[in-house]
Amino acid sequence: MSILVLGGAGYIGSHTVDRLIEKGYDVAVIDNLITGHRLSVNPKARFYQGDIRDRGFLETVFNQEEIDGVIHFAAFSIVPESMAEPLKYFDNNTGGMITLLEAMHAHHISNIIFSSTAATYGEPKQIPIKETDPQVPTNPYGESKLAMEKIIKWADIAYGIKYTALRYFNVAGAKADGSIGEDHNPETHLIPIILEVAQGKRDKLKIFGDDYPTKDGTNIRDYVHVVDLADAHILAIQRLLDGGDSDAFNLGSSTGFSNKEILEAARKATDMAIPAEMAPRRAGDPSTLIADSTKARQVLGWAPQYDDVEKIIKTAWTWVNSHPEGYGDH
Repeated sequence: MSILVLGGAGYIGSHTVDRLIEKGYDVAVIDNLITGHRLSVNPKARFYQGDIRDRGFLETVFNQEEIDGVIHFAAFSIVPESMAEPLKYFDNNTGGMITLLEAMHAHHISNIIFSSTAATYGEPKQIPIKETDPQVPTNPYGESKLAMEKIIKWADIAYGIKYTALRYFNVAGAKADGSIGEDHNPETHLIPIILEVAQGKRDKLKIFGDDYPTKDGTNIRDYVHVVDLADAHILAIQRLLDGGDSDAFNLGSSTGFSNKEILEAARKATDMAIPAEMAPRRAGDPSTLIADSTKARQVLGWAPQYDDVEKIIKTAWTWVNSHPEGYGDH
């Protein structure tokens, strides 16, 4: 049984490829290496470098591989960048999905798991967020992912391409042995930025906004460990391969932590001082995002192993200590 992982050299993609291989799946990977790292890909996976917007390239891969299902991570995902360059996000994310679905339809591949996001909900009307809640994005990144969800729904109706949209919240951590982890350039995610301060790579942490309607004025987010997230993708693709229907699931811990609370947890996890200062809000940032992940737990049988944010941060700290320059390929 062969699974094609798009964006498999990225942070979440590489952990999912690793877990798929651990569980005995045959894996092929596509990545254009714009943000991914060749060194992060498990050597047991076959690797193809190229862009999913390139139909000719996809045809080449699909002609060589006997693909049972696709897991799609290949997308841009930086909210502030999407505010400044919206067309880049619609071209890569939404346009890439169209090209991919055309190729899948032509090759009779009818199972796809894809990364959606909590950003499709925008500023939520209730907490925790349920899958049935309104999706009103506040930034082009979320809008591009919502468009992908809508496009694939119609592709299912027309062509029978079964899909699972996994709407995840904040992802953190690394494989426990520190062999693979998070390496973005530039880094925009809170926990790795905090750890860069702990490493001495940054002078201090900037917390964007302390006037949100939250317990301490800073953003509240729901953090899920990257390996738990990878396992959810594997459960989801297996469910489709076993004949499951198209659906959408939230993936989160169902617990919210403020930016200040994450900073304190990181100070404990690293035993470092980690200086910080407040900074103005960033455009497009909702105040609170917490998942109701009951559906994923019940329908997929998902049981996250990491429920302690300090332990999540410790796995990331193991990664950065063993790879102080990341993969070293920037």
